[in-house]
Amino acid sequence: MTDATTLLVGPFNRVEGDLEIRLEVREGRVSAAYANSPLFRGFESILQGKSPIDALTITPRICGICSISQSMAAAQALADLAGKTPSPEGAKVAQLLHMIENASDHLMHFNMFFMPDFARAVYADRPWWDQVLTRFTAAKGSALKRAVEARAGLMHVTGLLGGKWPHTLAIQPGGVTRAPSVRDKVRISADLAAFRAYLEEVVFGGPLEQFVELATIAQLSGWTGGDVALFLAISDDLALDSSGCGAKRYLSFGAYPGPNGPLFKRGTLVDGTSGQLVPEQIVEEITHSWMLGQDAHPSRGMTRPDEDMREDAYSWCKAPRLAGETFETGALARQAIDGHPLAVELAAEGSVRARVIGRLLELARTQIEMERLLASIDPRAAFMRHVRIPDDGEGVGMVEAARGALGHWVRVEGGVITSYQIIAPTTWNFSPRDGRGVPGPVEAALVGAEVRDGEETPVSVQHIVRSFDPCMVCTVH
Repeated sequence: MTDATTLLVGPFNRVEGDLEIRLEVREGRVSAAYANSPLFRGFESILQGKSPIDALTITPRICGICSISQSMAAAQALADLAGKTPSPEGAKVAQLLHMIENASDHLMHFNMFFMPDFARAVYADRPWWDQVLTRFTAAKGSALKRAVEARAGLMHVTGLLGGKWPHTLAIQPGGVTRAPSVRDKVRISADLAAFRAYLEEVVFGGPLEQFVELATIAQLSGWTGGDVALFLAISDDLALDSSGCGAKRYLSFGAYPGPNGPLFKRGTLVDGTSGQLVPEQIVEEITHSWMLGQDAHPSRGMTRPDEDMREDAYSWCKAPRLAGETFETGALARQAIDGHPLAVELAAEGSVRARVIGRLLELARTQIEMERLLASIDPRAAFMRHVRIPDDGEGVGMVEAARGALGHWVRVEGGVITSYQIIAPTTWNFSPRDGRGVPGPVEAALVGAEVRDGEETPVSVQHIVRSFDPCMVCTVH
């Protein structure tokens, strides 16, 4: 391939929403990438002028696969606005609902979004291809049927506790609307046991606790069970441990907040060094976004689309920065910031392999923690406390969706919302360049990816993009 070639990749299949990436290619490698979120949706504008409580109904509809995450962030923002906290047992149930959604998301990403790419004919000469073809061919693979069945069983819990999914209204600033009974706990326990059995038989091929105990990449390389082992064989063959390596700056808002704080820690990890996350240092930059206004902290920001789509911009997505720097977010970031030794070592690698294993590690840890959390819920306790939403004030809700850090910032004046700003995980990961020209996380990770002659959608680019598990409908909400 000749130098200075421009390649436009998109739309991507098996990606939630619309995504387009412009690649500059030199000597068969990506030299620069520009990620475009081409669909503006306007939820932040829709919320203006509404009653604050309407956020609980509107924001979950930003996304059909992480709606509980949006519910959690909105409920937290309203509770913060009111200066209240949910009842302890209500917070536990909300935690459990959120964990089930994220675990379901991780499972579907591995089985239906990521692994089917290896069934492409370009890999027909690889020793593992026949096995992938049997298990992960889109709509036909044996792994997909089992995954869908296991997910349906797990999501039964959201029906019991949330009434429906997506877009449940069960999660409120004061707790949850459904108080589980002793009988409910028995039924949920059975659902969790069935999901564990599936994970141990099919995905991991061994006890979850043994996988969670892996502390190094060397130990991980010796794992021989389930679809995890198949992925590791593919990764070794295709060198996915050196593909899509990012800037190795990670952040987490802290996952699954409960009565005693988040289950997985809040913080940052930069070049292996842990740090505190200071939310006041977050700024949404718009230099290369089709937005009007100025760079600002989300509590003072605005969403005014530039209908003229000025030429120096290329995405509807804003560019969130923490203390002026780009940060990657997601399961790998959460597990590394929480201090899991394998995740810390993988975060130092920062590759496609690292992100996928980080997600699988979190799936195993989340299953174990869901079982512990369920056992601690007391059906005799109160699951809701009264919370009066004030007519004036500000609040913030910061949670972790499956794909990473999600924040809601609300301002209320005279009983109506005057500002509602959201930064979603994919807004962090797929942000455009900032005012200094620094590329966003996925843009940086794509530099160096191989592009073969004649490839319109390079497979290496597909793997890197999917390792971030983008949700573009959330990105520009």
